[in-house]
Amino acid sequence: MSEEYEVPNPHEQHVEHEASHGVALSQQIAIFTAILATLGAIISYQGGHTQNEALYYKNDAVLNRALAADQWSFYQAKVIKEQITEGQLDNTSDSARIAVMKERLQRYADEKQTIRQKAESFDQAAEKSNTQAEHALHPHERLALAMTLIQIAISAASITALTRRRWLFGLAAVSAAGGIVIWVLALLF
Repeated sequence: MSEEYEVPNPHEQHVEHEASHGVALSQQIAIFTAILATLGAIISYQGGHTQNEALYYKNDAVLNRALAADQWSFYQAKVIKEQITEGQLDNTSDSARIAVMKERLQRYADEKQTIRQKAESFDQAAEKSNTQAEHALHPHERLALAMTLIQIAISAASITALTRRRWLFGLAAVSAAGGIVIWVLALLF
C-alpha cells in the first residue's frame, strides 16, 4: 500500500504564511512607493512650474529695465541738447534766432517730461515684475525639500523590501510625512 505524502513547496508555504498574516510587507511597500512616486511627480511639476513662472517675470523685469535705460538715455540726450541750446542762446543777439531757440527749449522741456514719465513707468514695471518673480519662486525651496524627503522615503522603503527591516519602513513613513507637510506648507505660504 502506498501512502501519498505531500512535500510542501517552500514558496507555497511562504505565500500561505503571508496570506494568513494579512497584506504582505512587499505589497505594502509597493503601494507606499507608488503613492509616493505619484506625489513626487506632482511636487516636481509644481517646483518646475514655480521656476518657469519666476523666469518669466525676471525676463519681463530685464526687458523693462532695458526699455527704461533706453528712455533715460533719450532723456539725457534731450538734456544735452537743451544745455547746448541754452549756451547758444547766451551767445546770440539775433531776435529771430532767440525766438527759435526759446521755442526749441520749450519743446525739449516738454519732450523731457514725456520721456521721463515713460522711463519711470518702465522702472515701475520692472520693480513689479521683480516682486512677482520673488513671489513666484518663494515656494520653490520648500517644494525641493519636500521632493527630497519623498525621494528619501522611497529609498528607505526600497531598502526595507530588500532587508525586511521594518524600522526602515517606519523611517520611510516619517520621511514621507515630513515631505507631505512641507509640500502643503509650500502651497499655503
